[in-house]
Parts: sequence; structure tokens; C-alpha cells
Amino acid sequence: MKKTLYLMRHGQTLFNVRRKIQGACDSPLTELGIQQAEHMRKYFKDIPLSAAYSSTSERSCDTAEIVLEDRLSYQRSKMLKERNFGTFEGESEDLNPTNREVHKSFFVPYGGEHASETEARMVKFLCETMEKENHDHVLAVSHAGASVQFMSHWLDPWTVLKGRFPNCTVFKYEYETSVFRLVEVIYPNMENDSFDYQLVN
Repeated sequence: MKKTLYLMRHGQTLFNVRRKIQGACDSPLTELGIQQAEHMRKYFKDIPLSAAYSSTSERSCDTAEIVLEDRLSYQRSKMLKERNFGTFEGESEDLNPTNREVHKSFFVPYGGEHASETEARMVKFLCETMEKENHDHVLAVSHAGASVQFMSHWLDPWTVLKGRFPNCTVFKYEYETSVFRLVEVIYPNMENDSFDYQLVN
């Protein structure tokens, strides 16, 4: 039986605004970040979520709590955390390598994770999660980089994403027999109080 995973990026944070590298380190949601999460609560209002999870980072937990309100409890897991960028944590995003291949291993000598490590733990955790009973419609609140690494296990992310994607973007996957298929990307449209949908073939 096919199940559905909603993998969601957290709301905007202080470090997002200040353009700081934010992986293992943390910063609070901004007022806009809170509003984004409240906006996405409307999207999930009529979806029969059966389980919910969040990265242990405060920015993700706060997002999950706003989205879920009191309708469902959630579990925290370090497996959903953002990639660790080592000594580059909290530094300017201008220090990020622009070459995607270089970026994958760049942070390892500085105590950070290889992109493949982030991918492996995300895939392992989410596959195990979706195999659980009563996990037909699952919300998992994570991070931008971790979400892209997860996606890269199943398809080339850059055939779907054209660049940066907004905070609180939701990636909707179908899951069956240890395979995820991305079916839709839901973008928050705060200006029009609506949602923009991108179907994925």
C-alpha cells in the first residue's frame, strides 16, 4: 500500500536573514518564519496526518509545533538534522563553495559531514519510519540541505529545483517498498494567502 510523506523545511530563521551558514548550529524563527509555519498549518488542516517527526533543532521543532498546533504530538530525531558544516557553522554563506561537486566534501576536513552522510541517515530514518504501522500520512520537518540530499537519492534535485526554495516548502512523496517517489512540491504563497503547486513527473 502506498503511503505519503510530507518532508518540510523549517520556517525562516535569524541566520537565514543574516546569511549565516546554519547546520548543526541553531537560531530562532523570525516573525516571518512563524507566519510561514502558521500559513502551512492551513495546508495540513484537512490532511489526515497519522504521525509527525522533527529534527531536534529548535527551528524545526518550533515549526512543527506551530503547524501541528494541538492536533498531534511529534517525535524528535537527530537523523533529520541539517548537515554539519564543522568550523564553518555560523560563518557567512559567502564562504560556501559554488561548485556543487566540491560542496559535497568541502566541509569534511573542517569537522563537518560529507553530503553522502546526510543523505544516508535521512534515507535510513525515513524508510524505517514509513515502514511503521499507522504511518500512512507522515509529516517530517527538516532542513533545506538535508531535504535536497534526501531527494538526490531518488532523482536529480536540480531537475526539480531551479535554485533556492522558500522556507516551509513541502516535498510530497509517495512511499512503497523502500522507494520514495516525489510527486509534488508545495510552496507557501504568503502574498496571496495560498499555495503554489509544482507537479513532478
